[in-house]
Amino acid sequence: MSASSAHPGIGATHHRTPIEITALAAGAVFALVGVLGFIPGITTGYSELTFAGHESGAMLLGIFQVSILHNIVHLLLGAAGLLMGRTAMQSKYYLIGGGALYLVIWLYGLFIDQESSANFIPVNTADNWLHLVLGVVMIALGIVLGRSSRGAGRGREV
Repeated sequence: MSASSAHPGIGATHHRTPIEITALAAGAVFALVGVLGFIPGITTGYSELTFAGHESGAMLLGIFQVSILHNIVHLLLGAAGLLMGRTAMQSKYYLIGGGALYLVIWLYGLFIDQESSANFIPVNTADNWLHLVLGVVMIALGIVLGRSSRGAGRGREV
């Protein structure tokens, strides 16, 4: 075992790679969005917040339809980013996997009737556009930064 691949030990500093910083930042933003979804004023129509379903009248920033379930998904995605952002490999998996998840949710939002019970998350048109952008950007960052961090990070190759 070479010194470069050994565990750094207690008290050692870890120099974050760009992909780790990106995953940690994304996780922090998703966690923040999850929390903001529960704050009246930042979430308009807060009294209309339901656990799930298209009946939820709550709108994060007055634009994005949210429910308790929707906020929990943001909190879980945020926690995943904060946990997985500790290594380059896990950061790559988080960004690409999270991006793929957002593209699936985008497709789901395109094909369901937003006024039907199938819209259980719920999503609206603004959510759909945001999910598309998030999906594409997260996957692109995972691929590009994952490629550029290959071999970097003392044995934590992506």
